[in-house]
Amino acid sequence: MATQLLFYSSAVPLSVQRHRNWAVEPGSDFSFAGKTNSVPVMVIEFMKAAAEYSIVFAGDSEKTMPAAILGVQNDSNLYVDTDGKWSSKYIPAFVRRYPFVFSSGDDGKTFTLCIDEDYPRVNKDARGNRLFDDKGERTKYLEGVLNFLKEYQSEYNRTQLFCKKLRELDLLEPMQAQIKLKTGKQVSLTGFKCVSREKLNALAPDKLADLAKSGALELIYVHLYSMKNFTEMMERLSKTLGKEDKGLGAAEPAGHA
Repeated sequence: MATQLLFYSSAVPLSVQRHRNWAVEPGSDFSFAGKTNSVPVMVIEFMKAAAEYSIVFAGDSEKTMPAAILGVQNDSNLYVDTDGKWSSKYIPAFVRRYPFVFSSGDDGKTFTLCIDEDYPRVNKDARGNRLFDDKGERTKYLEGVLNFLKEYQSEYNRTQLFCKKLRELDLLEPMQAQIKLKTGKQVSLTGFKCVSREKLNALAPDKLADLAKSGALELIYVHLYSMKNFTEMMERLSKTLGKEDKGLGAAEPAGHA
C-alpha cells in the first residue's frame, strides 16, 4: 500500500503574507497521482467508490483507514492514463482536495490550511483562481476550499469511528490479492485487510443489531461488494501491459497474507 501523502511534496501553511498573489489554474490533469496505488476514502464515499474501486483497510491495531485500491504496483495508478486523465467516473475526495491539505500539530485540536507549492498549476502570478483578493481577503474560491476540507475532516472523524468499531469487534483480517496473467506473470498486492465474512456471520445477534442500527453493517456489505472490482483493475493492468487478457486467473483477495 502506498504512502497516503505520496503526491504532496512541498505542503506549506497558507498565508496572505506569502500567497497574496498566488492562484491555482483550473484543469483536470491528475498526473500528480499517477504513482499512487491507493488513496484513503471516507465512509460517505463508499457507495460511489464501490462501483469502481475495491475498498480495503490499511493500518494497524491502533489506527485503520479505508482505502481505494488504484494499482497493484507501488508506483502505478491504473486509473490515471498517460495524458493525466482520470479514467473512471468517481474521483476520491482525497485526490480532489489536492493541492490543499489540513495539517495539525496538536492531535487534531486545531488545523492549518496548507498548499503544495510544487503543484505545476500553482503560480505566483494570479493566473486562474486567486487565493486572496487585492485587499488580502479570502476569495470565494479559497472559502470553497476551506469548506470542502472542513467537511472532509468531519467525515474523517466519522470514518475513524467506523474503523474503531471494526477493530473492537475483531472483524478485520490480513488479505492479499493474487493476479495471474496469461503470460504467466503473477502480481501480488499485500499489506491490506478486509472484513472477514466468517467473523461477521459469527457475531452475536445484539452486536449485529447494533451494527445495523448505526449504519455500519451497510458499509461493511458495500466494502465486501467492492471486492469484485479487483477483476476490473486486473483488466486495466492487462491493457497497460499491452495484453488482451480477458480470462485471467484469481483477481480477488485470496486468503491470509
